[in-house]
Amino acid sequence: MIVRIQPSQLSGTIHAAASKSSMQRACAAALLTEGQTTLINPGKSNDDLAAIDVIQKLGAVVETAANGDLVIKSAGIHPKNNEVNCGESGLGIRMFTPIASLSDQPITLTGTGSLLTRPMDFFDEILPKLGVKVKSSNGKLPLQIQGPLKPANIEVDGSLSSQFLTGLLMAYGAAKAKDVTITVKDLKSKPYIDLTLQVMKHFGWEVENRNHEEFYFPNFPISQFPNSKISYTVEGDWSGAAFLLVAGAIAGPITVKGLDVDSTQADKAVLQALSDCGCQLSIQPQQIEIGPLPLKAFHFDANDCPDLFPPLVALAAYCEGTTVIEGVNRLTHKESNRALTLQQEFAKLGIEIRLQDDLMLIIGGTGVKAAATHSRHDHRIAMACAVAALKANGEVAIEEAEAINKSYPDFYEHLQALGATVHS
Repeated sequence: MIVRIQPSQLSGTIHAAASKSSMQRACAAALLTEGQTTLINPGKSNDDLAAIDVIQKLGAVVETAANGDLVIKSAGIHPKNNEVNCGESGLGIRMFTPIASLSDQPITLTGTGSLLTRPMDFFDEILPKLGVKVKSSNGKLPLQIQGPLKPANIEVDGSLSSQFLTGLLMAYGAAKAKDVTITVKDLKSKPYIDLTLQVMKHFGWEVENRNHEEFYFPNFPISQFPNSKISYTVEGDWSGAAFLLVAGAIAGPITVKGLDVDSTQADKAVLQALSDCGCQLSIQPQQIEIGPLPLKAFHFDANDCPDLFPPLVALAAYCEGTTVIEGVNRLTHKESNRALTLQQEFAKLGIEIRLQDDLMLIIGGTGVKAAATHSRHDHRIAMACAVAALKANGEVAIEEAEAINKSYPDFYEHLQALGATVHS
């Protein structure tokens, strides 16, 4: 699908989409909780739908209520299939592999698209230490596993991704780990682990976080109750909303609702960059109002929130001067190699991006040009090009624009609702 975006003036109010980070973790917790869980404001992105499919294959029964809530009934891990497909979700495969390892049945976990090329050798190293048989395809998918996983004191490397740790924490909780510690070296994306611990606490698992270096499961019974009824409201998505907020700073003013300003989501840090660039910004408990003012270059550390690179590159394109973003090494194993992809696609738009070791330098304020761009099958690249198009000097086309369905299927409709001229 090719989407074409004309230079546009935005105005109005929009409600943020559901967070797939929150949604996928809640699906996993609901699977591991005996009883019934109701998810309020459930997500509908491809990654969310993949998570729903995974928990059904691992034993949960999922129904949609008349009001749109998702009702999940579970008796724990009881696989109905010996193969589980996590779609193209990095969090999905990394979180559900340790969870599926709780079963004593052999299970094959696989995925689609770019997920097939992402490194999974973490599991080759760690799972055998927990009593799990594992076989990968030279450190890649598919993964063949057979448990049951037995919690033990282990040390893991957190430098590649925090998503592996999310899966281990949830699996340990469900396995009723007692008096054991997961020690983590060089943990990246700490806020995502805070979100995991927040979800676990909501579902009754207590974990002691020792400065993000040790995670201790205490020596007393887990406080979960059998046959419980739990309700969980899926948060609004700061990752997707970052693109709306940048769009507002470039072409607003707009108002964005449905975001928790006290959220543990890492990408809430977009507010710091927006504040630093000098846009009109009013952060209120129920809504965020944002609009354009003369924008200036900014410096931002994205090591804990690498998904902010694409929206911040679109913002930096309109900021006078050279913007510096740290954390380029976190971009290699995404849906695309995002550092190179951003550099190449924004070059088509007339924006120069330089890569210097772990730094990305964006030369802004030079004007965004009409061009034909390509998503590279990466949802965040598609959205970054779309936002950058809003004040270009002509039409911007995006090939493979349907990549947004991975995380934010309503994105183009939301831009249209705010007044953007979008054609497909």
